[in-house]
Amino acid sequence: MRHIFIVNPHSGKGAGLESLLADIDEACGEAGITPEIFKDPDRDATVAFMKQVAASGEPVRLYACGGDGTVFCAVNATYGHKNVQIAVVPYGSGNDFIKLFGTKDELRDIRRHIHGTPHWIDAIECGEDVSVNIVSMGFDAEVNARQAVTKKLPLIGGAAGYNLALLSCIPKKFFSKFTVQVDDEAPVTDQFAFAIGGNSRWYGGGFKACPKALPDDGLMDCITVRKEINKLKLISMIGDFKKGGYVDDPKWQSFTTMKRGKVMRVHSDTPAAVNIDGEIRMATDITFRLRENAVCYVVPEGSKYLEKRKWKTAAKA
Repeated sequence: MRHIFIVNPHSGKGAGLESLLADIDEACGEAGITPEIFKDPDRDATVAFMKQVAASGEPVRLYACGGDGTVFCAVNATYGHKNVQIAVVPYGSGNDFIKLFGTKDELRDIRRHIHGTPHWIDAIECGEDVSVNIVSMGFDAEVNARQAVTKKLPLIGGAAGYNLALLSCIPKKFFSKFTVQVDDEAPVTDQFAFAIGGNSRWYGGGFKACPKALPDDGLMDCITVRKEINKLKLISMIGDFKKGGYVDDPKWQSFTTMKRGKVMRVHSDTPAAVNIDGEIRMATDITFRLRENAVCYVVPEGSKYLEKRKWKTAAKA
């Protein structure tokens, strides 16, 4: 099996890159593995390389060393190829997907991934894209879309760009008129703050939007938050949303719905932002469709996840 490390030199603004490369050499040397390192700042070139590797049919473990954007690229470049295993080494500013499997510090240990257990997890198909974490429409997606503009403004970037996007979206983008349908249930048309499909739990830098989701249970957690209280009141409750307890909180239950299903369809009369693991697309009609056992993810050695789940795992390669 080939062991290829996809290193995003932009992740974390390049901090710790030399240390990461040294850790890779040391851990692979101990394991008797010859690592291959692909480190290209061009995203398109990286995706093209991973597609070529996946299409070769050779057994390969790809180590996505970066943030959630690097994970998105690895999943989408190799989707449908059963010869590919994906390990995630968190070196980005946003590492939400890995939170179920350990802390960022724990999962920066390359040895854990070399000796990890391949495990088939579900994925959400969304148009031409694939998510292993969370897809959404509504206020969160609109802020993400706006941030792509604000962070390019002179003297603006990082947290300032996000805060500016947030403030610019509150007046007109906090609620959106959607028609939402889960599986074959009757569609619901309303004003929504959020329409979320969760394969896993965290997004947006630590928001536990889908607190009960599991990426290998064969179901997607479909959560909607409707406009039944005023905007300022809902803003004051965002702390509950971030912690994840809102799903079972009586204060939220009159305007929040959580269902588990395979398919979630969302219609907007006007083009609306769609968040797919942090990537933004625009659409009027979108279908989020869960596919079981779609991606072979390497659960790091020492993670308690598989002990808790008791699901069958792929044979170690």
